[in-house]
Amino acid sequence: MVERWTRERRLEHTRALLLDAAEDVFAEKGFTSATLDDIAHAAGYTKGAIYKHFATKEELFLAVSDRYWRRYFDNFAEVMSDANRVGGRELDEIAERWRQLSIDRGAEHAALGLEFTLYLVRNPEARDRVAAKRSEVVDALATFIVEGIEALGGSLLIPPLTFARALVATSDSVVLGSQLDDVDLFRPVVEMYLSAIKLPD
Repeated sequence: MVERWTRERRLEHTRALLLDAAEDVFAEKGFTSATLDDIAHAAGYTKGAIYKHFATKEELFLAVSDRYWRRYFDNFAEVMSDANRVGGRELDEIAERWRQLSIDRGAEHAALGLEFTLYLVRNPEARDRVAAKRSEVVDALATFIVEGIEALGGSLLIPPLTFARALVATSDSVVLGSQLDDVDLFRPVVEMYLSAIKLPD
């Protein structure tokens, strides 16, 4: 029997395809040069389909970014779910997964995050336009992090929003610094992040 898709499932499928296309187009052209027409074409939809899900290009970019953070913390939670302690092996595996995720995305994606930040600094009206959405993304990330850490029996030692903001502010720089200077910043920064998490003994 053929499964019938609900309206919600069709919308979610379309949204996922738009995010996939946006991730690729932003990486190829940069935030400023990429257009919604480019993204719609790459996804096989019209620009109107984008506007059903995202009010602006900035909002679409933030949704792409939010999906990346969730992937990163899913990897972290997966490593930790089988661990009864955080030792060298676990730190190595978390760092390696982060490194691989950044390689899969390419340095362009990390540079893209910094380009978007610079765009908002230079365009106060755009910054104001997406301020609420940016806060929403960080709030959602903070909640996602807390839920993941609590599922492991741990807790944060700093406010969740502070942790989420620090993660967003530093992650792209870690990826770029590691690739441009051929140094491994992933492992030491994972240790720095973990210093703000209390896990069960």
